[in-house]
Amino acid sequence: MISINDLTFLIGSRALYDEADWHIKPGERIGLIGANGTGKSTLLKIIVGEYAPSSGSISMAKDLKIGYLNQDLLSYDSHHSILHVAMEAFERQNQLHDEIEELLKTIETDYSEEVLNKLSDKQQEFEALDGYNIEYRANEILAGLGFSTADQHRPLNTFSGGWRMRVMLAKILLQTPDILLLDEPTNHMDLPSIKWLETYLMGFEGAIVIVSHDRYFLDKVVNKIVESRKGKLTPYAGNYSFYLEEKALRGEIQKGEFKNQQAKIKQEERLIERFRAKASKAKMAQSRMKALDKMERVEDVDDDNPTVNFKFKFSKPSGRHVIKVEDATKSYPNVDILENAEGLIEKGDKIALIGANGKGKSTLLRIIAGAEGFEGKVETGHNVTTTFFAQHQLESLHLGNTILEELQAFAPKHTDTELRGILGCFLFTGDDVFKKIRVLSGGEKSRVALAKSLTTDSNFLILDEPTNHLDIQSVNILIQALQQYEGTFISVSHDRYFLDNVANKIWFIEDKDIKEYPGTYAEYEEWNSKRPPAAPTTIPVKAQKEVKPKVAEEKPANQQSQLKKLNEQLQKREKEISDLETQVKEIETELADDQVYGNPAKLAEANKKYQGAKQELDKAQKVWEDLAAEIMEIEG
Repeated sequence: MISINDLTFLIGSRALYDEADWHIKPGERIGLIGANGTGKSTLLKIIVGEYAPSSGSISMAKDLKIGYLNQDLLSYDSHHSILHVAMEAFERQNQLHDEIEELLKTIETDYSEEVLNKLSDKQQEFEALDGYNIEYRANEILAGLGFSTADQHRPLNTFSGGWRMRVMLAKILLQTPDILLLDEPTNHMDLPSIKWLETYLMGFEGAIVIVSHDRYFLDKVVNKIVESRKGKLTPYAGNYSFYLEEKALRGEIQKGEFKNQQAKIKQEERLIERFRAKASKAKMAQSRMKALDKMERVEDVDDDNPTVNFKFKFSKPSGRHVIKVEDATKSYPNVDILENAEGLIEKGDKIALIGANGKGKSTLLRIIAGAEGFEGKVETGHNVTTTFFAQHQLESLHLGNTILEELQAFAPKHTDTELRGILGCFLFTGDDVFKKIRVLSGGEKSRVALAKSLTTDSNFLILDEPTNHLDIQSVNILIQALQQYEGTFISVSHDRYFLDNVANKIWFIEDKDIKEYPGTYAEYEEWNSKRPPAAPTTIPVKAQKEVKPKVAEEKPANQQSQLKKLNEQLQKREKEISDLETQVKEIETELADDQVYGNPAKLAEANKKYQGAKQELDKAQKVWEDLAAEIMEIEG
């Protein structure tokens, strides 16, 4: 289908690709992965002919139809409806439609056989190209990508960049190409749209090449991984999870080969050193030296998964209640976001705020951060210190600073060694820390801004799309950092792997209220899959008619009474869990004490106390989960 042979691509004196090979076969669904800066997007542009290789060749069939989605399409603008823009994919059908319309007008005055034959030929071709169904197909794909029927008749230029990107994706999918090249297709999508796209691509009959940092998306969609690394392209015959296992296995084999070769080299070097001074053995030593020079060296395995080796600390822990939202009401022109909404964030909560675009997730984060006006009240708890990370904060980085200077100015209490350790965790090593902010890519700036956020003395973090512009390696680092973070945070993200590994509570906005699920993202997904589907919504726009607020359905009096009792029991259990957690921590400290650790009798007694406290804590947490599930069942 597409054959890449001995591809070399130079940027200045640096070889982004160095005699790389890759063959894309029909029907393959490939995930093209690699760290930021390894040339993934560049490679797609080389394939479509936007860039010319420095040397090597790319061959493909002349009639191969390529559908290419890239971030540059965000700049496309049109006053036509998005349905019209999507249907531009049907170039020949649209041309035939216009010609048929003209012939129908002509036939009103000209009944000649020539005109009738032309009309018949055009109609037959139009029917053969399924022209009568193109609007239905466009409707179907746009609906899958989150557009309501009303939205489809709005002009493209009334939509934000993220929604425009979806329209361009719809147009590409409607062209039914032989191969799809998708550069970060989920970047501007909410979770429902990502799931729809997964299903669509799994049924797509052509070949697909996807550049993405979304591990779950890659696992669902692709059946092959190609890694761009050190100028080469290395294939793995499976999805992303298979790639991780296979790469680890190959790494172990390579480590063994490297170790054995190094031992052999040292042995040879010792022999050469011993015999080179002896005249009778000098020839043999010279021969061994030549053989050693010609030996093809096995490279040592680089660690592609650095670990976060420091703890994020803050001087003051917060009180039990971190944030309390009361009677929050927020609306934009003709769009109601919240109405008398309530929410409580408690110490130790790791909250994922999820939902479709346009539901008000980022608005709620700004309300909590005090950066958005609204009606109602947000009460910040005792000793709560907050840091708010959002993409716009990348603009507040000082372009003239080096990376290290940026952190020094922001976190003066940290030593340079500590700051360099933190930057190392975010993949800025060695002289990288002296790079000016102005020369960094979007992903690198995101990493600097995240490093700044995590060096603060804050015990409460508000994170709006922290995984945007991060590659898989950087997302893993952020996950490790947040897993070690002992404070409280709330985060908006569409990266399910990220959410699944950091969140212990899920928030979502529904019926203009803040709803909570007390569990992980995977548990929420299972629970949510059993709920009846929500009614479709329309994307907010000023020109829409005013949406009248729905009247909340009253709960029966006996349910209200039952809910009250259950909530009281839940609060008692929360206090009990908090006390038991403190007790467990105290015993852990006791177990680490040398006087206890070195005394078998004291150690046995402390261990017994620890096991008992842990069992009590597990029981209390199980009761709390059962109560929470019962409350959610009643609330519906």
